[in-house]
This record gives sequence, C-alpha cells and structure tokens, in this order.
Amino acid sequence: MKLLKKLFAVLALVPAVVLASEATFPLDQAPDRTRELPALQNGARLFVNYCLNCHSASAMRYNRLKDIGLTDDQIRDNLLFTSEKVGDLMKVSMSAKDAKDWFGAVPPDLSVIARAKASGEGSGADWLYTYLRTFYKDDTRPTGWNNLVFPNVGMPHVLWELQGVRSAKFAEEKDPHDAAKTVHKFVGFEQLKPGQLSSLDYDNATADLVAYLQWMGEPAQNARKRLGVWVLLFLGMFATLAWLLNGSYWKDVK
Repeated sequence: MKLLKKLFAVLALVPAVVLASEATFPLDQAPDRTRELPALQNGARLFVNYCLNCHSASAMRYNRLKDIGLTDDQIRDNLLFTSEKVGDLMKVSMSAKDAKDWFGAVPPDLSVIARAKASGEGSGADWLYTYLRTFYKDDTRPTGWNNLVFPNVGMPHVLWELQGVRSAKFAEEKDPHDAAKTVHKFVGFEQLKPGQLSSLDYDNATADLVAYLQWMGEPAQNARKRLGVWVLLFLGMFATLAWLLNGSYWKDVK
C-alpha cells in the first residue's frame, strides 16, 4: 500500500514537470501552404540546401518530390549532390559520432518533425515557424546563437545569411506571482546586420520551408483529407437510407 501511494505521488508530479519544461514563448500561427506547389517546391529547395547538411529525412526518397510537381530531371539537376540518385533516401553523409562530437548531440531526423512538435501550445508547424524566426546572436553560447522557443539550443542559425544578424532585447520585470522576484522578459529584436532577404521575404521563405516539412511528414495528407470528405458523405447517405429502411420495415408493427 505504501509503495502504491508513493507511485501515485510521483505520477501526480509528472504533468507539472512536463509543463515546466515546455517553452513558454508564444507561438505564431504558421500559414498553411501544404496545397501550394510553388511553396512546397521552394521549401524543398531550402530544406536540401540548409537542413539536409546535418539533418537527415530517412523516411523520404527524393523521387517522392514528383508529388509536388518536380520531374526527375529537376530533382537531379537542382536537389541532388554528386553521389545521390533520384531513388535514394534523404540521408546525410555525416556520421553519428562526428555529429555528437561537433554539436554535442546527433541532429534529429526531420522526416516527421512537424508532427512530433505538436503540443497544446500549437501545431508542429506553428512551433517550427516560430522557432526558425526567433534566433538571435548570443556570444555566451558555443554556436554564437540562441533561440526564444528553444532556449540554449545546440543548433546554430543556419538561415542567418537570409535573415541577417539580430540581437534580442530583454527587460527585468516583477514576477506577477511573486513580488520579491523578477522575470527576464523579451521585449523585441534589434537588427545588427541585414540579411539577403527583407523581413517579409524571410517570413515567406520560412513559411515555405515549414510547409514542406509538414508535407514531408505525411505526403498523402491532402489526399486523405479529400477522401475523408467523401467517406463522411457516403456514411451520411448510408445512415439516411438505413433510417428510412428501418422505418419501412417497422411501419406496420404497432
């Protein structure tokens, strides 16, 4: 009995620990571009050029990109390196040992990252969209970068040339729950060095990349949703016919 009480006490603390570990920075809503082929194609280009150097997508083959309107020649000429073939999986040449030595941890596979990051705070797309737009310069970190959604992240800002270099400004404010304490509150960014893209263009590029990550997590998701509408219509029609047939069978029974 005592053992069970201790177990229940530990389990009662689990939700509180999980909530405390989640990011408290509010997430922005990501635009839904999973049905826009130009956006998905641009997102695939950004993914291959900026993400696939360290992160693999081992559940995805290059030739699956034909589903977003690309031909084998376009994939081969624009998205493949020397040794890869159109039918290969999206893997990286960097070994897990080297990755751990360089970054402290092996970069996660991104095949289903947009689904894995979903939480009560927002969808996985919202998390990624906000994460990729909230990097800032931090010389105290080994990589020189930090992030508002993922504090002390080990990943550097790989898109910094597009976004430019920004610093984050914080203010010390009274903790609303404890007047004796202060909280470190984010108040805004300061652009230190311009990037290749304007702020609006960078947000659009990030939205395209996130859309591709969403699509990659389930390439058939739009077909599934379209089919789901027809399934519900069929079930509704079948239920109506069943109700009418039931009434016909029992109409003479009193």
